[in-house]
Amino acid sequence: MKTVLRRVVRAMNAGVAGMLDAPVLGRLLGRGFVVITYVGRRSGRTFSTPVNYWRKADELVIGVALPDRKTWWRNFLGEGGPITLHLNGADRPGHAVARRDERGRVFVTVRLDDAS
Repeated sequence: MKTVLRRVVRAMNAGVAGMLDAPVLGRLLGRGFVVITYVGRRSGRTFSTPVNYWRKADELVIGVALPDRKTWWRNFLGEGGPITLHLNGADRPGHAVARRDERGRVFVTVRLDDAS
């Protein structure tokens, strides 16, 4: 069952990522979705996935739904780490830091590099 669910999630993620590159639909979805790319802390593999975000001052914040069922955000615990966001049609490098609040919610805060 988990294998089937993983396939469905991968297909959905690929669909959302593809729609973000579409001319009209991409502009609409791009207001709340972005594709992030990062290197796994243990595997060293590069991963990309679409996530929902919002802007807070000069940072982007990603709320992690069901954080105990996901592992990607753990790459950014402690001091955080590098991340790339495909934002407005361009790859923007930045630094991400994940934090869990007192209610168990997880937020990943991204500060884009100045040169971007």
